[in-house]
Amino acid sequence: MEKTLQNILGEIRRTNAPLAPDALDRIIRARNREVAGPVRYVAKKKLLPFYQEAKEHRPEQWHTWGVSPAEEALLVRTLQVKPRRTASGVATVTVLTKPWPCSSACLYCPNDVRMPKSYLHDEPACQRAERNWFDPYLQVTARLRTLHQMGHVTDKVELIVLGGTWSDYPEAYQIWYMHELFRALNDMGCETTVERKSETRRTQYRDAGIACERDDLANWAAEAQARVTVGDASYNETVRNLYACRTRADDSRLRTRTDDRNTTTDNALANCTTISDTQKADPESVAPEDPQDAAPRNGWAAAAQWQTATFPQLEALQRENESVEHRCVGLVVETRPDAVTPKRLAMLRRLGCTKLQMGIQSLDERILAANHRGIGVDRMQQAFELARIFGFKTHAHFMTNLLGATPESDAADYRRMVEHPAFKPDEIKLYPCALVDGTGLVSHWRDGSWRPYTEQELVNLLAGDVLVTPPFTRISRMIRDISAHDIMTGNKKVNLRQLVDLELAKRAQPVQEIRSREIAFGAAASDEFSLSEIAYETTNTHEVFLQWTTPDNRIAGFLRLSMPNADYVNAHAADLPINAGEAMIREVHVYGRVAGLHQGGENAQHRGLGRMLIERACDIARDNGYTAINVISAIGTRGYYRKQGFADNGPYQQRSL
Repeated sequence: MEKTLQNILGEIRRTNAPLAPDALDRIIRARNREVAGPVRYVAKKKLLPFYQEAKEHRPEQWHTWGVSPAEEALLVRTLQVKPRRTASGVATVTVLTKPWPCSSACLYCPNDVRMPKSYLHDEPACQRAERNWFDPYLQVTARLRTLHQMGHVTDKVELIVLGGTWSDYPEAYQIWYMHELFRALNDMGCETTVERKSETRRTQYRDAGIACERDDLANWAAEAQARVTVGDASYNETVRNLYACRTRADDSRLRTRTDDRNTTTDNALANCTTISDTQKADPESVAPEDPQDAAPRNGWAAAAQWQTATFPQLEALQRENESVEHRCVGLVVETRPDAVTPKRLAMLRRLGCTKLQMGIQSLDERILAANHRGIGVDRMQQAFELARIFGFKTHAHFMTNLLGATPESDAADYRRMVEHPAFKPDEIKLYPCALVDGTGLVSHWRDGSWRPYTEQELVNLLAGDVLVTPPFTRISRMIRDISAHDIMTGNKKVNLRQLVDLELAKRAQPVQEIRSREIAFGAAASDEFSLSEIAYETTNTHEVFLQWTTPDNRIAGFLRLSMPNADYVNAHAADLPINAGEAMIREVHVYGRVAGLHQGGENAQHRGLGRMLIERACDIARDNGYTAINVISAIGTRGYYRKQGFADNGPYQQRSL
């Protein structure tokens, strides 16, 4: 390994540049040929961890290599694995909450009882979550370690919390989960602290008898999963029992129960491990934990007793995160439109959230009804309006090929999503419906009332969707990470987006969607950037999308300015955290490889583009008659905005105009 590194460093010193993939591959293959034996001796993914380990734990050996800071930077760029993971400017860490009953029962939704509703245990993020008992601290620290070993800078972190409808979880669990996310970021500066606390936490789960190994979990859930798959039990009743879930419905029943088991909502836990005949008939009737029992009957019930935290504890960690090495620059949760209310949005701001992922799936009432979505388009519009006025970025989940849809109706449906003033999301997850066993859609496939689109139908549809996507919207993905063996029929190609890109190249029409234009790895001189503004209307705001672009329309940075309609603000004043006359910066993003905090660089993140975007947004808001401007800052960006003249003001930071 050391000899290979020396060979790579020698070539870097000769060229004074990072090595191209083919040049690196030649060095590795040449070294492997020198080493006898049938097993490959050196692999690219092992080189950077070896270098990092030597630098940290064997400094005497590392010093003999004579690596300068400039050479180290070139070495890291050469050996970095999956560089796109931080090319957008931040290191993204996805975590999952524990399985929990879902407030809906959509026809197409997977029912894997080892996962939160709609997720499958073979998806990469799901595997990581399950190995770590769905624990936020363990998930974040493990993922950041992996990214570091892959050569990524992890000082600026966007945390994405998946797992279904966030607000369905108990408030104490929500606060604890966020508490642990911030604690993980704050501790990452000290490896000894992280390992000590991680081992303590792992011991807690093991002592509670909760498995985390793949085979153990498969055996543990096999019987319950089989009953759900054939329809003998519901996902909700099964998960409620397996994970000792106490829902608000349980609490309501407990308040009205008149038999001897009556107990208060504070000490009741619905955590039975078996299902009685009565409970089979009524999936919602799961008996609470007997308060006289000395110990919980379920390991997850034991864990729930310490998976709690208070807001003062959380807020202390948030203040600490403002100045630590690994800062939260974005915090995303997943929810349903009918769960978006002023009270819940206020709660999310206190937790530190900046973006909402919302399951929309379709805007066609006929399609929504056929797929048992349980949400109407009017409620979706209200959710978008509230999210915008509170300053949140909106990330819509949208599906094609649902029951009752056609390629033509899907195309019209998507166009409505991106063009109608009620919606116009900032980001979209656009993916085709995948048929998974155990879902209600299976029977429709078998009787012929639903079929998957052909590959060409799908590619043509998605390419058309991309072309009508406006320049202020980003399509973040086009496929779920569902393993091919879990998909009964339909698209199984993981490179679907590449196929769409090939189709777009054939059509030779301009693509305005953000992700296709991100400057990412490309370098450009500062004098090449020009600032443009795109104004558009929504049902309750006037929006301006400010963007720095190159002559060929690649995007180096952008800002989302929202100017609320005064009539809307006044009509809803009792529910809103802002006043009439206050504008809102909903997002500032500058692209380029992640650079460490307080470190300079040549990429777009270090040319003052963000500051200039903010100043221009303030000018626009002032010219439109607004007297103040708020920003929905992430916890780790508060210090930056203070330097730009913003002062802390409740859930936001504010600057007078």
